[in-house]
Amino acid sequence: MCDGRTPTPEELPPCYEGTDWSGCTLQEFMDCPYNLANNRQVRMLADLSLVGCYNLSFIPEAKRAQLLLESAKKNLRGMAFFGLTEFQRKTQYLFERTFNLKFIRPFMQYNSTRAGGVEVDEDTIRRIEELNDLDMQLYDYAKDLFQQRYQYKRQLERREQRLKSREERLLHRAKEALPREDAEEPGRVPTEDYMSHIIEKW
Repeated sequence: MCDGRTPTPEELPPCYEGTDWSGCTLQEFMDCPYNLANNRQVRMLADLSLVGCYNLSFIPEAKRAQLLLESAKKNLRGMAFFGLTEFQRKTQYLFERTFNLKFIRPFMQYNSTRAGGVEVDEDTIRRIEELNDLDMQLYDYAKDLFQQRYQYKRQLERREQRLKSREERLLHRAKEALPREDAEEPGRVPTEDYMSHIIEKW
């Protein structure tokens, strides 16, 4: 949906016959110029109305790409939180510090994926990177923004810890500086006048 409507068949022709991509080769998948898998992350984050939604004749292709990328970056910056799959522990830390919540278990880092077990030749990899150039630029930007936010939260945490330690030291010194009551002599029973003095003091 964009501006309250779905794209027309002329704006977004189908890439395959049938109901889905079943039986389609990787080469056929890459060759379709209307494949919504290309630069999907940028498209999902950007404001498509800026470029006329799916009307590719609205503005030149290069201008369209730049507007979409900048819109996606802007919307990403406006999010209170986002995480990155390959930084699970940092993602958990940022979430907990941002929303003042604690998970009962630490996030687990899994670096192996199903896609990692697929062998693809270098030419195909380069072609995939070309088709998803905007997503790759957005990812580089997101990783840099993520690390900045993480470092900022860490600095805040260290500052809070230093302030807390300082307050504890000052409180300890203040307690040590208070005058202490003279210790009672062993075996001596407090007199009535002495007890009255203590009560009045309290």
